[in-house]
Amino acid sequence: MIGMNLRSLYPAVTLLALFAAPAAAQWTDLLRDPTLAGWESIGDGSWTERGDGVLIGQKNVSEKGANQAWLYTRKEYGEFDLEFDWWLRLGGNSGVSIRDTSRAKWAITGNWDAGKTPSHIGYEIQLSNGYKDEYLSGSVYNFDKAPDVIARPNDWNHMKIEARKAGITVFINGQRVSHYAGDPARSLTGPIGLQLHDRNTVVMFRNLRIHEI
Repeated sequence: MIGMNLRSLYPAVTLLALFAAPAAAQWTDLLRDPTLAGWESIGDGSWTERGDGVLIGQKNVSEKGANQAWLYTRKEYGEFDLEFDWWLRLGGNSGVSIRDTSRAKWAITGNWDAGKTPSHIGYEIQLSNGYKDEYLSGSVYNFDKAPDVIARPNDWNHMKIEARKAGITVFINGQRVSHYAGDPARSLTGPIGLQLHDRNTVVMFRNLRIHEI
């Protein structure tokens, strides 16, 4: 045994396993359950997942509410990467909230408080398609404005949100568009939320996945 080298003791496949690089990051598909059991609807929104995995959100036309509606993950997250594709009807306004511990309690009809919406308690990453607002798609709402012409109008676009203790960074179609270091007074954990801003908004999401850091 003294004269044997490592290769004689272990087959080549075993050696590769010993020195292999760490496994690829594990991602969780947030739309893997078409019943949306891992989500809760807040406000008068209607959310439906199609058979092809596309999530469609729109305001419930049977309700008269003028304010926002949201869909929140039941689970809360700290540091993570979040990726998804989105599509908005022309003139539509949506967003993705993170670290909103209120779960839009004050953003819905009957309980509205403009100073306590998700963008004031946690953070909202803006999604827009021609909606008249100074914060364009990819902006960290109220904090950092994304540049124009990054998102393709009337088409599917891809977004990545990197949430860290050191800050929030947003990418659209592979380009970095905004960053905010974070407010030390705000929570570092919370759910993921999807927004219906108003009754004119129809939004679709697909390939919605998260990797916890």
